Amino acid sequence: MSDSVMVTLPDGSQKQAAAGTSIFDFVKASIGPGLAKAAFFAKLDGEPVDLTRTIDRDSKLEIVTTKNEEALEVARHDAAHVMASVVQKLYPGTQVTIGPSIEDGFYYDFARETPFTPEDLEKIEAATNAAIAEDMPFERSEVSMDDAIAMFEGMGETYKVEIVKDIAARGAKTLTLYRHGDWVDFCLGPHGPSTGRIGIVKLLSVAGAYWRGDSNNAMLQRIYGTAFFDKKALEAHLHKLEEVKKRDHRRLGPALGLFAFHEFAPGAPFWLPNGVTVYNVLEDAMRRLVNKNGYLEVKTPLLFNKRLWETSGHWGKYRENMFLVVDSESDEKLSLEDRCSFSLKPMNCPSHHLIYRMQKRSYRELPLRYYTTDALHRNEASGSLGGLTRVRQFEQDDSHIYLMESQVTAEVLRIFELMKIAYGAFGLEFEATFSTRPEQRIGDDAMWDRAEGLLKQALDEMGLKYGLNPGDGAFYGPKIDMLVTDSLGRKWQTCTIQLDYAAPERFDLTYQGEDNTLHRPVVIHRAIYGSFERFMAILTEHYAGAFPTWLAPVQARVLCVSDRFNEWGHTVAQQLQGMGLRVEFDESSEKLGAKIRQAQLDKIPYALVIGDKEVQAKGVTPRRRGGEDLSLMPLEQFAAQFAAEAKPPF
Repeated sequence: MSDSVMVTLPDGSQKQAAAGTSIFDFVKASIGPGLAKAAFFAKLDGEPVDLTRTIDRDSKLEIVTTKNEEALEVARHDAAHVMASVVQKLYPGTQVTIGPSIEDGFYYDFARETPFTPEDLEKIEAATNAAIAEDMPFERSEVSMDDAIAMFEGMGETYKVEIVKDIAARGAKTLTLYRHGDWVDFCLGPHGPSTGRIGIVKLLSVAGAYWRGDSNNAMLQRIYGTAFFDKKALEAHLHKLEEVKKRDHRRLGPALGLFAFHEFAPGAPFWLPNGVTVYNVLEDAMRRLVNKNGYLEVKTPLLFNKRLWETSGHWGKYRENMFLVVDSESDEKLSLEDRCSFSLKPMNCPSHHLIYRMQKRSYRELPLRYYTTDALHRNEASGSLGGLTRVRQFEQDDSHIYLMESQVTAEVLRIFELMKIAYGAFGLEFEATFSTRPEQRIGDDAMWDRAEGLLKQALDEMGLKYGLNPGDGAFYGPKIDMLVTDSLGRKWQTCTIQLDYAAPERFDLTYQGEDNTLHRPVVIHRAIYGSFERFMAILTEHYAGAFPTWLAPVQARVLCVSDRFNEWGHTVAQQLQGMGLRVEFDESSEKLGAKIRQAQLDKIPYALVIGDKEVQAKGVTPRRRGGEDLSLMPLEQFAAQFAAEAKPPF
């Protein structure tokens, strides 16, 4: 080891340091005490490390401060360690398992027979913040696997012993430990300098979790929490969580008559009248959009023989996610699996390939765009089902586009224009991620170079910022995924654009080129909403159930001050309904104030009040959903304004 090393900083500047100097000491001496004070951890040649780690060779160094989101992720992992230590002190005999940081927080799984109560959480939270205030340093060490196993066995940590033995079985020789005070756990790190740098912790909830996610294993107790560097940021986050809770589509859906679920059909929504209305408005809008843009709507069977799925590759690689169906004419002596020679379709693409192949194709037909909203079925695990975001039966605004390779970039740009129209109508901003070749893939590097180049060219021409997701492409080609941002700043993956070179080979798809010889087309898989179910969940939470007038299941409700005004009230409702507007008449005997409150609870855009003045003027007094009272206006005037507002934007 030389006496000095060269450290390269992110701006390209270089500084010398004595070999073996800790990162913290180097920063304090060579860059300044201000950065040293703000530093939380570092990246040494790209590897996240503690500030106590030493610089032993020429290296690139990046300091991560508390202003960086990555520092907050590390602080939350620090918080998980402190919380676990507190739990074991407060409740002796409790075993700890794993405790990672997650998006917006952290969790730790505990093995304890007695369930944690809300009072326990309050006690644990207070003790955790008290332990943080003790400002105990995090100390890193490495031990042999044998010593680690012996240590955790002596502590009675059977779950930890199991994990360590698994790590040793994969060839590891040493294990990294982190201590704060008298408590120790193993993890890769890094950790912040001390507990005092964590900030403030808030514990949120307790849930059950199977050990290692396997329902055959023991049920553990998972405590969720979060941490922020300051109280103001924590309060803002908690306010957001309250908004998320109020907007939860699983609560709003049944309350607003949109959808429901029943145990007899797990993972398959029952669309209620209001939900069917919204669903149909969405579907009709997308149908108009694609029809104007050269798509041909098709419908294909729901049930297919396994030979289709063998051709597509799904029977071998996706069968456990498919609903298999017994062939009624099969030999009953065969095993149940052998009698299952049919499946409900989990995706539309193979059936669209069959339509393409039903006749000879010419280059003059391309791009050929098929569109469908057929029902799909996927056998999702029961534990993963959750409202409309993960279901077993769903529909997509699904398209498969058959085209020449030279047409790919232009077609992706066309899809992008459709996305701008659709997402713009809902006020959803979006961004893209570009997923490239995975390790397990088909096709040679030259094919992947072409495919990735085509999608990258399209992304660059869009002028859209995008993130890179290396290795996450489909096995047959790269893809672009779109993330929409809702009104609470949450990101949801919706649209996907996949470039497929495998299907034309598997299904022997061809077209006659301008040179009179046969060529393979390329296939683009694309959806804009994604699944209608998931998109409905996103919109319900985005709008908190208060859909814009054009999308609302009931756009206006007529409210009469008393029964003697009902004749004009019915006339108003009927005239507006005759214009294709979704209007109800409130038949209840409640007082006007109660009717108005109910219309607000039902999140109806307009309440149309009718009394003496309105009858005499042959008009209505509209009241907006937010409480704004508009002036009395003739029915014809209101109807014109209302119809314009209720017109779908695409």
